[in-house]
Amino acid sequence: WRLAAMHMPTPVPQINTPSAAEKKKINMTNNDVIRSLSFTLELSNQKLVEIFALGGKEVPLASVELFFKDEEDPAYLRCDDFVMSHFLDGLIYFKRGKDESRPPQPFEIPLSNNLILKKLRVVFELKEPDMHEVIEKGGYSVGRSELSAFFRKKGQPNYRECGDQVLRYFLKGLTVKFGRGYKPDAKKV
Repeated sequence: WRLAAMHMPTPVPQINTPSAAEKKKINMTNNDVIRSLSFTLELSNQKLVEIFALGGKEVPLASVELFFKDEEDPAYLRCDDFVMSHFLDGLIYFKRGKDESRPPQPFEIPLSNNLILKKLRVVFELKEPDMHEVIEKGGYSVGRSELSAFFRKKGQPNYRECGDQVLRYFLKGLTVKFGRGYKPDAKKV
């Protein structure tokens, strides 16, 4: 029996691979950002089509509806960086108006979380204290130097990549601050 015990195979450790739902939590997609902003600003799918058009991209209503499908759904349509860049520019024009005297800026592809954060700061007209407040309302906190590092150009000293988790907290904070039931200050109206 000793020989039999020595030749028994050793158990292979189980490797837990994340499910699609777990991967979705790990990697933030452009679809997640659109979904979050749509909820925060109470935008209908038709309004999203109009926002894409403001940004210079015709996206059919059917495609916008597919952006909201679950990733595991065969009909799911992934929003690529090029389309997302048009959406972010369109959102700026939708919220702040379009300055015809300024030519559109070229897109940075691949789109980074840092650039999404920068564009959303413009959309919501947020200054540094506002940015801290939004992130804190989302349940996270960053220091002044860390926040300013997110807005530096890649390659500059002190540049820091904005991770998915920080962007997720920021979007959650936007929902808390500007979401359903939000009333702007009287002086801003």
